[in-house]
Amino acid sequence: MAEIHPSALVDPRAQLADDVVVGPFSIVGPDVSIGAGTVLKSHVVVEGRTTIGERNVFHPGAVIGCTPQDKKYRGEPTRLVVGDDNVVRENCTMAVGTVQDEGLTVVGSRNLFMANAHVAHDCRVGSDVILANNVALAGHVTVEDHAILGGQAAVHQFARVGAYAMVGGLSAVIQDVPPYLICHLNPGRPAGLNTVGLRRAGFTDEMMRALRRAYGALYRENLTAKVACEKMRALEEEFPGAVEVLAHFRTFVETSARGIMR
Repeated sequence: MAEIHPSALVDPRAQLADDVVVGPFSIVGPDVSIGAGTVLKSHVVVEGRTTIGERNVFHPGAVIGCTPQDKKYRGEPTRLVVGDDNVVRENCTMAVGTVQDEGLTVVGSRNLFMANAHVAHDCRVGSDVILANNVALAGHVTVEDHAILGGQAAVHQFARVGAYAMVGGLSAVIQDVPPYLICHLNPGRPAGLNTVGLRRAGFTDEMMRALRRAYGALYRENLTAKVACEKMRALEEEFPGAVEVLAHFRTFVETSARGIMR
């Protein structure tokens, strides 16, 4: 059965896998489910309707499944779902969703949330993401896979950060950051492709050439987003080995509700 420290408070209705570890002074609420191998180190609170996957590690002071910081919230039965193999460092917070959205906050797998990071209500965080110290995601934010957000960056509600994008520390993201880009400054501005990150992730020379052309169409040719996307679509025929990344770049721009940062 689960290893529960004598000072911890675990509601008997909570569902814990047999090898879950609940450390000193931690609290687990009645509507919580925690998967195999997950560790709550100490002083961790898991509350709300929260489902946590396997092999996650929560460090002291983390509050998971907390009430949304939204004045419209009235205690509706909304949820938080967390995947596998996440590391959640000290004092991080993750809120359940609200009925103004789908009532669900989702965090993927293999993410690193450094100290004091905040995932607000109705966020969608992908997998293999890094949120450095004090990063704050407002409500309804989407962060796609492999994105990195530097320390004290803040993302405006409903904004998106695309796959493999890198947001510099102290940046204020008030519009969507397209995939594969570096963004910095306050308010955030594009600063080229995340070349080092893409190379480390195994992007081929063809992919890199195609993305440079796509970036140029969007940011260097003074084109509207619509015309730039038409040029990106043409690039998919020119670079057959880069169709997937070009299509994702183009689709992200085409579906931007807040507009992309320019």
